Amino acid sequence: MSEVFVNKVAESGILTLDLEQYLPKEEIAVFDIKGYLFMELILKEKDFRAALQSLDWSVYEGKNVAVTCSADAIIPVWAYMLITVYLQPVAKEVFFGTEEEMKKALLVRNIAALSEAEFADKRVVVKGCGDVEIGPFAYLEATKKLRPVAKSIMYGEPCSTVPIFKKKPGAAV
Repeated sequence: MSEVFVNKVAESGILTLDLEQYLPKEEIAVFDIKGYLFMELILKEKDFRAALQSLDWSVYEGKNVAVTCSADAIIPVWAYMLITVYLQPVAKEVFFGTEEEMKKALLVRNIAALSEAEFADKRVVVKGCGDVEIGPFAYLEATKKLRPVAKSIMYGEPCSTVPIFKKKPGAAV
């Protein structure tokens, strides 16, 4: 007598949200102002403007660019504005901060762009383990996005979850 194995997880109707899929896939380049400072401390306007004018901006073509200063220097706000004037026509995205901060911001933006209709009245498990470490901020953002629309939210894997939220029957959102 042969037994029929039933995949109860597949039949449960649970949607899995894998946040790794929403990590930015495009290359991130870093524009560090430090290299354009006199003695890596002082921004001299005339020299800074000349350096920016002579720079080959095509190296940033189609890339996400994080603009930062790794030196402990006081950078006038206009310097960031001037860099943006050169970067915006060529870069895909211009961001103030470190490469890691830009990755976070792009991930948050990608989560915010999730289609609410896809998760409406569904049981959703937000995948908890993966090949890439994803910070708690992303799970917080996913929960904010899902809570108004999902029937329930769980954390982990479909076969072993931690319940996070369950919509009360008849409750208005």
